[in-house]
Amino acid sequence: MRLAPRALFAAIGLVAALGLALFLVRPMPGAGPAPLPRDTGPVGAAPSPAAGDPGTALGGASLALAEPGTAERPTPAPRLGKPPAIRADVALVVDEGGTPVLAKHSDAVKPIASITKLMTAMVVLDAGVDLGQTIEITDADRDQLRHSRSRMRTNAARLSRRDMLTIALMSSENRAAAALGRTTFPGGTEAFVAAMNRKAQALGMADTHYADASGLDGANRSTAEDLVRLLQAANRYPLIREATTRSELAVKPYPGGGAVPYRNTNPLVRNAGWQVELSKTGYVNEAGHCLAMQAQIAGRRYWIVLLDSVGKLTPVGDSNRLRKWIEAGLKGQSAQRG
Repeated sequence: MRLAPRALFAAIGLVAALGLALFLVRPMPGAGPAPLPRDTGPVGAAPSPAAGDPGTALGGASLALAEPGTAERPTPAPRLGKPPAIRADVALVVDEGGTPVLAKHSDAVKPIASITKLMTAMVVLDAGVDLGQTIEITDADRDQLRHSRSRMRTNAARLSRRDMLTIALMSSENRAAAALGRTTFPGGTEAFVAAMNRKAQALGMADTHYADASGLDGANRSTAEDLVRLLQAANRYPLIREATTRSELAVKPYPGGGAVPYRNTNPLVRNAGWQVELSKTGYVNEAGHCLAMQAQIAGRRYWIVLLDSVGKLTPVGDSNRLRKWIEAGLKGQSAQRG
């Protein structure tokens, strides 16, 4: 009988100890797991320069943007010295080996205007639709947002899908892009835009969103880093490379009518000092003047993205400054090795 009280007291003590332990580990009201740190960019990426910085020269820190096989034998990116003053609010230059050699606000999400049309073209080509099929411009393709002008008259202009794609890419013809978005899938424009966003996610463009096929909607937004991925993906399509670097094209959209001339909106494709392999310009008020381009400079491939420039020719000026900077840096290194 003497063991019973002792066992009872022991049991009571054990229960009390367990209760105290449960109280101590119980979460406080409103408490939860600590938030995980946000992944702000690929491993090794250098931070973007502060606002107002003309651009930061980088070297050796790979953004892992270039895919294997993009260049036959990519060598380490050369160090190019002090970068030029870049007037665009956003700038990113990536070397053929995937190394960013200059970055300025490269992870800022910005409107991208008609650079959108590169994704439009990829979705059209991925769909496998007949490029020879004739498409007519209708009232549905008219710009109701900005009321921009077009030489493609509604309910009158008719061209092959291939020509529509070419003038949309080369000369940023908005009604042509809208017609492509409207006619590619049975679900019309809504289904097309959904396919654009799916393609962006598949390419790892996590900070990109598309709202229309032309880029007129300011809700088409991306980052310079995502746009390098877009350029790399677009480079796989021969038609996109050809259309975006073509200097001009005359089309005949009206039966019995004369030819309607179009010119490339990027004047660098007509500049003998440039070897442009793929490009797209863009402009709406929210986006400023933009340029995304793949080019060979001094025998190396570079991806160049310039967003939110005030002046119409600012992206061209920035590109020329970047080319001279890269050429001078490579020449200086060659002289040192010699």
